[in-house]
Order: sequence, then structure tokens, then C-alpha cells
Amino acid sequence: MSARRLLKAGEAIREVVAMAILTEIRDPRVKNITVIGVEVAPDMREAKVLISIMGSESQQATSLRGLQNSAGFLQSKIAERIDTRYTPKLKFVADAGVKKSLAVAQILDQIALEKQKSEAPTGQPVDGQPVDGAAESIAPDPSVGEHSQSDEV
Repeated sequence: MSARRLLKAGEAIREVVAMAILTEIRDPRVKNITVIGVEVAPDMREAKVLISIMGSESQQATSLRGLQNSAGFLQSKIAERIDTRYTPKLKFVADAGVKKSLAVAQILDQIALEKQKSEAPTGQPVDGQPVDGAAESIAPDPSVGEHSQSDEV
């Protein structure tokens, strides 16, 4: 099957699963879930649904179990919406990308805060070089950047 067709099928499955999770699943364990994407196998018999679950580790595990238990219901919704020879078997995988991006943002905020604290009140920047120009003057090497007459032919 062509890659374009697999992408279209994956997007259609993502839409069906996301709407069913939001509006039709009544399981109290299934909450705070975002469907990130769907990876469909080339034979359309399996689909890996990438999800993001907000909450503690125990809440995430409970929500993932609830989703796995409602996989048959979601497959029936896919079969109603998408006309294919096979209805893909759904496998739910927690995507850690959102969690990692939040951790990176927190680390960057912490670095920015430490950088502000480390700046000296005397006007010295973080790299330790004085601002008033009292640094040593380094004379440029005269041979750098100049062409000698022996180089020219």
C-alpha cells in the first residue's frame, strides 16, 4: 500500500479514535488523554495509537488499561467510519514526547533563572569579562589574512 494512503488511513483512524474517546467512551478510567498520532502497518491489520496522558504514573497506567479494555469498541467505531478490507487491531502506546518537552522547558527556565542570579551587580556579564574595557589588548597577527608574494603565481 502506498505511503500516502497509509498516512490518510492513519489520520482517519486518529480522528475516529479521538472523537470516540472524547464523546462516546464512558469508562471513568479513560480521562485526560490526547491522541497524538496513529502509525498503521502496511497491511492495515494493526495500528499503533500514540497517546499522551496527563497525570501521575498510576493515573497514566489506569487510563492506558482502560483504553486497552475499550479497544474493541473503538475498532467497531473505525469499522463504521472507514471502509477497508480489514479493521486494524489497535495497540495503545503512551508517547513520552509531551512529557519530555515539558521537562526541557522546565530545565531551560531553571537555567535562565540561574543565569540571572549569577550576574554580578557590578555590571560584569556571566562570562567574567569586565565591561569597562580593561581586558588585555591582543594585537592581531600580521601574517593572518595577508597574502604573501610567494603565494601569487
